[in-house]
Amino acid sequence: MLNTPATSTQVTHGQRLWLYATVALVMAFLVIPCILVIPMSFSDSQYLEFPPRSLSLRWYEAFFTSTEWIQSAVVSLKVAGLTTVLATVLGMLASYGLYKATSVFTPITRGLLMLPMMIPLIFVAIGVFFVYARFGLNNTITGLVLAHTTLAIPFVMIAVGNGLKSFDPNLERAARSLGASPVTAFLTVTLPQIRISVFSGMLFAFVTSFDEVVVSLFVSSGANSTLTKRMFANIRDQVDPTVAAISSMLVALSIVVLIAAQFVKRKDA
Repeated sequence: MLNTPATSTQVTHGQRLWLYATVALVMAFLVIPCILVIPMSFSDSQYLEFPPRSLSLRWYEAFFTSTEWIQSAVVSLKVAGLTTVLATVLGMLASYGLYKATSVFTPITRGLLMLPMMIPLIFVAIGVFFVYARFGLNNTITGLVLAHTTLAIPFVMIAVGNGLKSFDPNLERAARSLGASPVTAFLTVTLPQIRISVFSGMLFAFVTSFDEVVVSLFVSSGANSTLTKRMFANIRDQVDPTVAAISSMLVALSIVVLIAAQFVKRKDA
């Protein structure tokens, strides 16, 4: 098997062993820490330990019976849901507008919209904090949604932009020539063609918001603390395995979302 060609250039699998080994090491470096969290979450110990000396569900029970943890989870889900809707709509419209635009300022506009993804989050968090202080948006759901939407829009634009590069614009022109308005042509012709890209952008927006912690540390507190902020505070102050239990559930949720996305993509194809 090692002597069989791996590519059309007749490079064999044996000659690519170094590449396979490198990929395996990188994957192990990324995946093993996530896997280690799972057995740690079933520990009966008061502290994080691996391997666990005895198994228990006490830390999952601690999460589901804690009003503070549940409240933070609800806040994160609420913020992530609202961010997903807002970022998907704005990111999709921005990407479509830039796709249609022919101005010399189009690349500059695209770069400005991508800035939140390129600037270090700590700078964004500090700027957002001082702006929100003037408008009373700190420690509010509205402030969190607006901040997370700003961070998520670039990811939606990238996903939708990739879809727009592969769709057939002649179908939209045909719809316009038959009397359809620009909005009708987009909703009935263009959007169905790029729906997988839009769906991918929605997933990126949701994950970006739900997983965000740096900005949340600055602009959320008390009853409006997100789950990630409370997890960070727990690690800093207490370090009990409840964090490992939550992390395990988030890993499971990520796997389910990934499988669902692949299923939708395959079904659409």
